[in-house]
Amino acid sequence: MERIDPARIPQRILYTGAKMPAIGLGTFGSDHASAELVASAVRSAIAMGYRHFDCAACYGNEKEIGEVFEEAFTAGTVQREELFVASKVWNDRHGARDVIAACAETLRDLRLDYLDIYYVHWPFPNYHPPFCDVDERNPDSKPFSVERFMGVWRQMERLVDMGLVRAIGMSNMTIPKLEAVLPLVRIRPAAVEMELHPAFRQQELFDYVKAQGIEPVGFCPLGSPDRPERDKTPEDIADLQMPEIVAIAEAHHVHPVLIALKWAVQRGQTPIPFSTKEKNLYSNLRSVTEDPLTDAEMQILAGCERGNRLVKGQVFLWPGASDWRELWDEDGSQRYWEQG
Repeated sequence: MERIDPARIPQRILYTGAKMPAIGLGTFGSDHASAELVASAVRSAIAMGYRHFDCAACYGNEKEIGEVFEEAFTAGTVQREELFVASKVWNDRHGARDVIAACAETLRDLRLDYLDIYYVHWPFPNYHPPFCDVDERNPDSKPFSVERFMGVWRQMERLVDMGLVRAIGMSNMTIPKLEAVLPLVRIRPAAVEMELHPAFRQQELFDYVKAQGIEPVGFCPLGSPDRPERDKTPEDIADLQMPEIVAIAEAHHVHPVLIALKWAVQRGQTPIPFSTKEKNLYSNLRSVTEDPLTDAEMQILAGCERGNRLVKGQVFLWPGASDWRELWDEDGSQRYWEQG
């Protein structure tokens, strides 16, 4: 098996001083990859030189991934301190004391003593069952609330105090939501996960997070062609088929996937692509260690913005909300959280 020296992978430095590899392996198998297949990909990725793994309880595969981690530690393939392991608390664990219990379960499943970072997966307790239809609605869903969110964040901070996590983070946030909660936190988020790909650069949010000393971690870095059917709509744009990306890929004699990853790392975000194929795992990792994009190519890709949000979150809408844009409330004009 071909291998990339982990020392060649660019690193992000969190405000805590910890190093985070600037490319990771996502472990969301969507609706097409079993837990065993994802775990097998993690096994191959460790052998290839991956050191950043992005997990989550709701992906339903942490037990299987934990077996791979333990196997690697026992064999001496890698030491625990060489890995950067992330996980996330799911929406149905936002109640009082639920977060700490959820983290303990994740640590048990992953067979780890600590997480390098633990994210609040979504900023509200809205739950949906796995593989649900896009039109499914939970009658208990609620809009974002600063009070509810801070109740979760206080538990996240406690995890740091307890030594169970080294850093904490947020995910699926917007500038108005961040502006509402950041002044209230005791321990700042070290990273914020957000959807980031050439056709959805989220430049204002990206710049805001960077200005706060927070690292942006980008999911859907390839435009997520294998995302669940519930997240697909007719107006979606396929990033990897955009003429600009195809032309640059031809110039570099590589697949468009690798152009999207080079762009992401050079821009300053940390992509977490997912694949179960060894060939793709290797080429994804190798791509960020060689043949960088030129300034002119980066400028061309900056023009690919189309406002193309792929993960719209329709299944999280609350009673009375009719459009997924209400979920994000990107300009803060609706300010649902002021209503409770």
